[in-house]
Amino acid sequence: MLKTSESYVKKLVESGMRVDNRKFDEFRPIKIEKNVIKNAEGSARVLMGNTHLLVGVKMSVGEPFPDTPNEGMLVVNVELSPLASPEFEPGPPDENAVEMARVIDRGIRESKCIDVESLCIKEGEEVWMVNIDIEVLDHDGNLIDAGALGTMAALLNTKIPKYENGKVVFGEYERELPIRDTPIEITTVKISDKLLIDTNVEEEDALDARITLAVNEKDELCAAQKGGKGYFTTEEIKKAVDLSILKGKEIRKLLKG
Repeated sequence: MLKTSESYVKKLVESGMRVDNRKFDEFRPIKIEKNVIKNAEGSARVLMGNTHLLVGVKMSVGEPFPDTPNEGMLVVNVELSPLASPEFEPGPPDENAVEMARVIDRGIRESKCIDVESLCIKEGEEVWMVNIDIEVLDHDGNLIDAGALGTMAALLNTKIPKYENGKVVFGEYERELPIRDTPIEITTVKISDKLLIDTNVEEEDALDARITLAVNEKDELCAAQKGGKGYFTTEEIKKAVDLSILKGKEIRKLLKG
């Protein structure tokens, strides 16, 4: 049986309306701040409506994977603190944090966003590792899109420290992180038979299904993740793709602005 709030949201959406009176394809106000963490090599703060998160990038040196001896490494970690929402519990990352980290990681990796070969220091022995930490400060829905946006904003202002005599010289930099693309992730949610983007918590509680699509600068799909117990028809998937391409362009302008 649906909770009162879920039933209300569904009825509202079925009548063509949203809780906050936005259009179905309209984002909440977005604010992006860069270079907000002094001790990080790159950082950003993102506000998407009342959803608020912080992203920090730390560069370190490690041993590459055996199957990619000449490529740098990417590690994404998401922290869903109880301070951000009563839905979150203390302890190790739960399945929601793991999924969010993997979806954001996949969008970066599959778009070839970072020139990982240029992060090789000594093939098979030493490469730069790009460590991304996402801290959710306030949760009011659409965490994946906000986290992906914050991650790209942080990567775009990340610098690679000097590396001398086998040691990282923090505070001194060699160059900027080599970025080749700026993928944007857009999550489309299905409630009843309607498609919405940038859902808040109330709307997410009422969703039937969701799909996150990563789109690169060439308007090509490079990653996808489906969630929820419901399904999308072929026509709905096509609409979600078109919506992701259109909104991806809008968000990318904000990112580079």
